[in-house]
Amino acid sequence: MSGLQVEGLTKTFGGLVAVAGVSLVAEHGSVLGLFGPNGAGKTTLFNLISGALRPDGGRVLLDGSDITHLPAHKRAQRGLARTFQIVKPLNELSVMENIMVPLARESLRRLLPLGRYRTRAREEQARVLLERVGLQTHALSPAGALPLGMKKRLEVARALALKPEVLLLDEPLAGLSLKDAQLVLEVVSAAREEAAVVLIEHNVRLAMAACDHAVVMEAGAVIASGAPEAVKRDQRVIEAYLGESFHA
Repeated sequence: MSGLQVEGLTKTFGGLVAVAGVSLVAEHGSVLGLFGPNGAGKTTLFNLISGALRPDGGRVLLDGSDITHLPAHKRAQRGLARTFQIVKPLNELSVMENIMVPLARESLRRLLPLGRYRTRAREEQARVLLERVGLQTHALSPAGALPLGMKKRLEVARALALKPEVLLLDEPLAGLSLKDAQLVLEVVSAAREEAAVVLIEHNVRLAMAACDHAVVMEAGAVIASGAPEAVKRDQRVIEAYLGESFHA
């Protein structure tokens, strides 16, 4: 299968079950939205998928190959890329240089002179990525000087520079204005053309519209899975989001 397959992932911390036998599938060419209240286990699940944590049970498959016991950097090499809730660009480098670092990862791994990473081909690839996320006019600006919305788009572009088979996005809309959130979602929607995209998001109304499939977690377990419109009407989902307009 092309994409990500999670089978019965489980993780406990002492007596707390953080992830309880979660299974899901994210296919190439689609966006899967992962939703749930705070403490539902979403980020822990991402940590298990990306290799930041080791599961107590279950498997992670990437394009049909079992990567459950691979370290995070090996999973990245296989085609799994991830962003984080708190964006951390290389602040002193320019926006373009932030893109060129992941583009030049093979050269950097071989400890070649730093100047060798900046080739004409990589500069062109970086320009294409920056144009995709609407940052082409900021290519020479220091990444640390960008406002949050632009940093979020830069984070997605850096992940795409890895040419992933699976792209994990952890709350890419958090803290953004409506305009910036819509711009990021346009980038996310376009990313499905080259990867299986899995999106954690609390801005349900906006994010659901960009998803092909939705999964809702509560207390570490999946309580609903399916087409976004059907999931929003699921009574278990409505109850899990009591006091929020999740189903509006």
